[in-house]
Amino acid sequence: MKKINIIETRVRSFIEDIQHPKQKKKLNINDLEFQLRKLLDDYYEMDGYSLFYEAIQSLQDKGQLTPIHNNQHNGKTPSLPLYYWVNVKAQADKWDRLGMMKLSDLFDFSFYERHPEWQTKEEWSRIQSLYGFLQSSGEREVVSLEERSLELFGHEEFLHDGVSFPDGKGFLARIGVSEEQLKVVKYGEPFVFWMKQGKEIKDIQRVLIVEKLSFFHTSIQLLESDLLDYEPELIIYGEGTKIERSFSFFFKIFPAKSYLFYYAGDLDAAGYGIMTRLIEKYPDCCIQPALKIYRKMLECLDQRNEQKSGQLQNLKYRDAFFRWFTKEEQELLMQLWQEKKRIPQEVLTIETWRRWM
Repeated sequence: MKKINIIETRVRSFIEDIQHPKQKKKLNINDLEFQLRKLLDDYYEMDGYSLFYEAIQSLQDKGQLTPIHNNQHNGKTPSLPLYYWVNVKAQADKWDRLGMMKLSDLFDFSFYERHPEWQTKEEWSRIQSLYGFLQSSGEREVVSLEERSLELFGHEEFLHDGVSFPDGKGFLARIGVSEEQLKVVKYGEPFVFWMKQGKEIKDIQRVLIVEKLSFFHTSIQLLESDLLDYEPELIIYGEGTKIERSFSFFFKIFPAKSYLFYYAGDLDAAGYGIMTRLIEKYPDCCIQPALKIYRKMLECLDQRNEQKSGQLQNLKYRDAFFRWFTKEEQELLMQLWQEKKRIPQEVLTIETWRRWM
């Protein structure tokens, strides 16, 4: 009996953890059994599969699982369907209306009135935690979103990791509270940069942002040899799309004044998007493509390769990027686009750079 309880308890606990108050979830029964075998060293000795089979049947009888009949089975005896639906979590008694009224001085419960399936014990616990914080928020300091999320909800990723915490990402919207009320700040991510030798922070005027790590190191060599276009005092490693999150960190390090930012990335759909979004997100900054560098890349047309799979072919970003170039250059760029080809930034090496010396 003890062994049976161990299997049943483990399986039931797992199912209850992934049940959602609004939507069904698909479960691969072999994946579940594999996780169970890893947890129980004596799984085979106790005839664990037979007990696992009984636990699944029990959960099916109770309506927590529904088999998906598609002629796929788990390959064991007795067999089970390979896939099950984990059904919507059964709702307990709805929240006490008097309790909601007591908290209505700070919260709007209209969403929960329209969607009673969200009136769960877990959600009410989160609301109470948030209410306690807001009552004394005037005395609290501003911290990061992750720090506040850990304090109030038990995990630093709760409010913005919708995959791991599907209840968390929309929680503030459901209860009608803004991030500002939580007294949080979203810090810019630090980035790697290189300042030209002999220069000080006060000397920085021109900044080159490059997408790829290889060209970042190549740019440093060129800069220190006084061979780099635009003669920047500072080079930033953009690290692909990360620069869109980390760019604001620049103003945490360097003094407030006018800078001229040049951006150079791959000649592909992703690169066009990064460049265009930076300009859109920071309209008060002077950001423009490093045309001299891009033109050198266009001269390496013979090294073009296939567009990366999964890249979003956004025409708005493409057209915004192309407008910076001459008509002849636009024709070359359009040729790349139509052929679904790209020119990676790695074509710019110390050796290829010498061609233009």
